[in-house]
Amino acid sequence: METKAFSEVLIHWYQTKKRDLPWRKTKDPYKIWLSEVILQQTRVAQGSPYYEKFVENYPTVKDLANADEQEVLRLWQGLGYYSRARNMYATAKIVVNDFDGIFPNNFEGLLKLKGIGPYTAAAIASFAFDEKVAVVDGNVFRVLARVFGIETDISSHEAKSVFSKLANELISTESPSTYNQAIMEFGAIHCTPANPDCMFCVFAESCIANAKGMQAILPIKSKKVKVRNRFFDYFVIEQNGNFLMHQRPEGDIWTGLNDFYLVENEEKLSELDEINDDFLQETLTKAIIKGHSENIKHMLTHQRIEARFWHIVLNEKVSAPAGYAFYSLDEVELLPKPILIEKYLKSFWFSSKK
Repeated sequence: METKAFSEVLIHWYQTKKRDLPWRKTKDPYKIWLSEVILQQTRVAQGSPYYEKFVENYPTVKDLANADEQEVLRLWQGLGYYSRARNMYATAKIVVNDFDGIFPNNFEGLLKLKGIGPYTAAAIASFAFDEKVAVVDGNVFRVLARVFGIETDISSHEAKSVFSKLANELISTESPSTYNQAIMEFGAIHCTPANPDCMFCVFAESCIANAKGMQAILPIKSKKVKVRNRFFDYFVIEQNGNFLMHQRPEGDIWTGLNDFYLVENEEKLSELDEINDDFLQETLTKAIIKGHSENIKHMLTHQRIEARFWHIVLNEKVSAPAGYAFYSLDEVELLPKPILIEKYLKSFWFSSKK
């Protein structure tokens, strides 16, 4: 299929089928950047409320740069990959301190900013500044692999150059921003991973995957992510109506977020008398065990967590261990927390107090 014909057909489809999304109504590079970072974490339906909250709380990059990091993490709560929120916060400070609050207006300049890779730089450069540079994300991989019958493994080293080269050949010279939006939208709502709508596809007659029945095969991705199993015992230690929590350290999956006292086990969750933890065992001699939750399963990209929460009420005063402090329930609610902790509080603690 000719490159110009591909882009023209795609843009025409987009103009009649596109969704009405708030970040498509702006040329502000800050808001476009914000939307792209959020959408790397979740689908549009789930990401839109986060985008609206961030824009409401931090309408400019200067507002974000001057925010408290804990508040930024609190707004991000539930999206996962909290390192991206911290990188976003750090990048906002760089834009404000080194660029006077003005984003670089081209792909190469944007790439120099911390936390902005080729995909995000291309998105900002084309959407905000109409630069002719193609975006290449999962949706683009899928559309190009199917329509043009590309059997290069998308997890291989050569995939980036193969797909980027084709994407930049296909991009519209007249409307690079619209083209990029179109191919991403087409992959998101029409040429989907499962059950693509091939019967009513604008590329039905020219798509190689459709002709050869390879929709379920393309794109090819051979590498499989190894999932690590982790087993958590959380202890919700209550003293005079306050709860023991701490902020998780640097280098952790939940850096900067707050959770309860945790003992991690190598195997299936142990009984309390089998847990080897001096502070916990001493604390249990001064407390009443009010009960525990059922096992709660929580999936991360590379980890499968199975957690159990124990509610412990102290009948003698205990000093908080290093790095921990006691917080009121209202304070706990305001702290940024992993979604696993948030789910527990909503499902077990708050419901039991109604």
